[in-house]
Formats: sequence, structure tokens, C-alpha cells
Amino acid sequence: MIDAYEDPGTPDTRGGWHYLWWLVHRQPGRSLAGALLGSAWLTLMAGTPYMMARAVDDGLVPGHMTVLAGWTAAIFVLGAVNSWVSIMRHRTMTRVRMDAYFRTIKVVVGHAVRLGAALPRRVGAGEVVTIGVGDVHTIAQALTVVGPGVGAVVVYAVVAGLLMPISPLLTGVVLLGVPVVALLAGPLARRLQGQETEYRERQGVLTARIGDLAGGLRVLNGLGGKGLFADAFRKDSQHLRVQGYRVGSVASWVQALGVGLPTVYLAVVTWIAARMAAHGEITVGQLVSVYGYVAVLVGPVAFFLDMGYQLSRGVVAARRVVRLLHLAPEPDRGTEQAPADPSVLHDPESGVRVRPGRLTALVGASPTETGAVVDRLGRYTPSNVTWGETRLDAVPLPEVRSRILVADNDAHFFADSLRNSLRGAGLHQMSGHDTPQRGAGLYQTCGCRRAGATSPHSPAPATQPSDTSPDARTTHALHAAAATDILQALPAGLDSPIDAQARNLSGGQRQRIRLARALLTDPEVLLAVEPTSALDAHTEALVAERLRTARAGRTTLLTTTSPLMLARADEVIYLVDGKVAATGTHEGLLEYAPGYRALVARDTEEEVVR
Repeated sequence: MIDAYEDPGTPDTRGGWHYLWWLVHRQPGRSLAGALLGSAWLTLMAGTPYMMARAVDDGLVPGHMTVLAGWTAAIFVLGAVNSWVSIMRHRTMTRVRMDAYFRTIKVVVGHAVRLGAALPRRVGAGEVVTIGVGDVHTIAQALTVVGPGVGAVVVYAVVAGLLMPISPLLTGVVLLGVPVVALLAGPLARRLQGQETEYRERQGVLTARIGDLAGGLRVLNGLGGKGLFADAFRKDSQHLRVQGYRVGSVASWVQALGVGLPTVYLAVVTWIAARMAAHGEITVGQLVSVYGYVAVLVGPVAFFLDMGYQLSRGVVAARRVVRLLHLAPEPDRGTEQAPADPSVLHDPESGVRVRPGRLTALVGASPTETGAVVDRLGRYTPSNVTWGETRLDAVPLPEVRSRILVADNDAHFFADSLRNSLRGAGLHQMSGHDTPQRGAGLYQTCGCRRAGATSPHSPAPATQPSDTSPDARTTHALHAAAATDILQALPAGLDSPIDAQARNLSGGQRQRIRLARALLTDPEVLLAVEPTSALDAHTEALVAERLRTARAGRTTLLTTTSPLMLARADEVIYLVDGKVAATGTHEGLLEYAPGYRALVARDTEEEVVR
């Protein structure tokens, strides 16, 4: 089975069928073993009716008790051997399915990492969740055809060969049975594939709505939009339910045929064989063997139908995976050298200039406006931003990521210890790629230096701790983010477990841990989005004072409307409709920019209420 750190290989993305075959081709030895064991298991089942026929014809004769005992013992040994073969077949096929499951997960996750920040703009979160939760399991189940599927074909041919000496008529009936079943079930399988595709599409939409609802419930309550969102969710849910009924209706017919047709098939062959035995055309032992052979074939015939059902669903799921894999990362055409020294970041679209070595605050009436500027400055959206005299998009992306860090105030936390959550940026680099979320949690933006490392392109900050051990740097970053009380409150300190998304911390604690993580990364340029929006005034004042000291000599841009943070900034840039309206110090803008004064005053009033 695929190792957690093994390269999953390059998938065949020409279509759903090609992807399923690629999964088989990636484990040829195991797939071949599954096919051989599945064939042996079903073929040995067909051996039991043959032995029973010999026991009846040769053993149920006066004076032939020894022959009867011999065939009885042979049937027992055959059953024991086949039980062992069945166990090995099941183990092998479980490994085949698990390999396909984890290989697909690795392929999808790896491609999501390569897509980076472009992922949420190219595909909905619900689509990715549906692939990761449901489609990978469906694809793995479809690979069952490798073992029992091949075995069903083999035993079908074997039984036909065993029936030929008994009766060509029965052989013809057996050989025609599966084509008839395929003709009856084929249209249903194609219809099921279409219904399943539409169901998966609706499921992805609904999953995305659930994620949006979970993440924005508090905001919806505040805006009074919870009812509208609930109505939209209820409508989508009803559509999904109706589509689920359609899928279930077709699937029920497929499964009903899988049980009913083999039974009818068994009855027809048995009736023909009984008529032939009554006319003396075959012996009683041969009648017993014919019934046994056909009874053995009931399983393969039923599996042919189930195989069609599973493959139809597997192809639909594989097509969704292939569609995701067809999304190409945004091209990195950067070939020019980045500025050797700290330089101005300039966004021509807004007019924002971030000067090196200074603490700059970006103020706007809408977080969307300031966030768009940060996206462009961090090269997360196409823009004409320049870095010194060089266009930012002309610099190789790994170089940009190694020197410029965008720290979101909702960056992800993975379940781990506090120590690893803070140091993840340095311990889990994925050089040369981008991550799905800016400054995203344990696995920070790719190419970032190890926590506490100093850029060769800029002067070291003036407040590095004298003790340069990892724990000392971590504690220093926590102090700068006013988060040492969190460390003291946790039972095991840095080794205390942190839940996924840090659900065992409050909103303000999560925000301070995110800030500490960004400071520990120590980038040359830090672009922090609303780093103190969830903090009380006292804690925010501590952060404002310590952040300025911790980032002394480094380039830092904060988006904020907090007077406590603005008062500490070297320069404040005020945006109106996404454009620079005024720049200066906080005190100067309060005096000369009425719009800025009104915006900050509103924020002050909200802070008092909070």
C-alpha cells in the first residue's frame, strides 16, 4: 500500500476510465494477485459441484463406500483450501482499495497545494470537500472489479467448459445468460451514471453552502441575513433530496435486477436440466452438478450487475477528480532578480506605497478594499505591483514567498501541539509552491524561512532575543503578540494540544497566536490583515507597543482602523473607494482628513461599546 511520504505518481487525466486504469496500473503486482486469487476462489467453488456429481454417480453404488468417503474428504479439503484463498483474496483486495483511496487523496491534496491561492477562485470549497469525503471512497470501491470481477469472467468460462461434455444445449443457455442480463441492465447503468453526475454536482453546491453558513453565522446574525441564507439552503437541500430520490430509484432497479435475474437464470437452467434428466439424457449426478454449477454462477452474474453499478459511480467520481486535476496553477513566468536590498512595494491601482523599514497602516471603510490591496502586494492576484524598479510578477514566485508574507486574521490551524502550530512555517516548507490560503496555519506560505531566521536582504531586527534557541524565539514571539498569558494558561505549555482551527481557544487568543506565528517567521516584508480586530483595548495596546518594537527595521503593513494601532504607525495610508486619499501620521490625518476622522471615530465608539 502507498506510503504516506511516497510519490503517488503522475495520474492519467484523459478521463474517468483512464484514471481508474491508472490506479490499477500503479499497483500491478497487487492487482494481479487480486485477479488470480479472485479467479481461484470462484473456480474452486465450481469444483464442489463436480465432486458432488462424482460422489453421487460413483459413490452411491453398493460396495463403493470407500469411493464415497474419498469424494467427501476431497470436498472437505477443497472447502478448507478455498476458505484460505477467500481470506487472502479479501486481504489483497482491501489493500488494492486502500491504495487507490490514499493515492487519490495524495494526488488531490498535492494538486490543491500546487494551485495555491488560486484554488478558491477556481473551484468551490464544496467541490473539494465532496471529492475528499465521498468520491475517493467511491473510486476505491470501483476497483473491486480487479479481483472478483476478473474471477467472475474466468469462472464463467470454466463452468461453460465443464458443462460442454454434459450438454451443448445447457452450455449455450449459460453462455447466452450474461449477454441477456447486460442488455437488460445496460440502459439502467447509463441512466444511473447521468443521475449520479447531477447528484454529485448538487451535493458540491450544498456542501459549499454549509461551509459558508458555519463560517459566517455570526456575521449573518448581525446583518439580519440568517433567514435569507436559511431559505436558500433549504431550497438547495430540497433539490438535492429530489435528485437523491432519482438516483435511489435507478439504483434500486439495478440492485433488484442483480438479485432477480440470477435467480430466474438459475431456475431456467435447472428446469432444462431436470427435463433432460427425466428423459434420461443426463444422469442424476450430472443433474446435481448442473444445479451446482449454475448456483455457483449466480454470484458472478449478480456481480456483473453490481460491477456495472460500481463502475458507473466510480467513473463519475473519477471524472470529478480529473476535472480538479485539469485546473492548472497560475503560471510563474518570473525570471528577474528581486531587489537586493529592502525596496518600496508600490501598487499603481490604488497608489499605495509601502516604504521599507517602516510600520505602515492601511485604513479603509471596507475590509474588502484593504484586503484587495494586500492581495496585490502579496502577489495573490494579478496586478502591476512593483518591487523597487522590478515588477513583482517578474520575480520568481519562490523568491517572493521567501521574503513577503501575508498573514490573514483567519489563517488555518491544524490539530497539533502549540509548539508545532507556531513553528510549522519553518518545519514544513514546500518550496516552490503556493498554499491554498495566505499565511495558512501550520503549513505557512511556501518558501518562508524557518521561524526566527534573518533575511539576507535586510538588516536584522533590533530586538532578537539573546537566547537563540527555538523555545526562546517562540517565547519572544508570543511576548510580542501579547500571548504569553495563553501559554501560561495551557496545562502543558508549548506541548499543549491545539484543536483543528484552534477551537479550544477564544477568538482573541487565536488571533494573537496567528500574529505570534507570523512574527516567528520573521519575513522581510509582513503584510498583516486586521491582526487585532478581536482583541480588547488593553491587549490591543500591548500588541501595538510590542509589535512596533519586534518589527523595528523591518517592513510591516497592517490593515486596521484601530486608533491604538494607528497611533503607533510611522505612516498611515487612507483609502477611499480603493484609492489613496491621504497619507500622513495618525495625528495629522485626524486634523486634516474629515473622512478619516469620521471613520476612526466610529471605530473608537465601537471599541467603547465592545
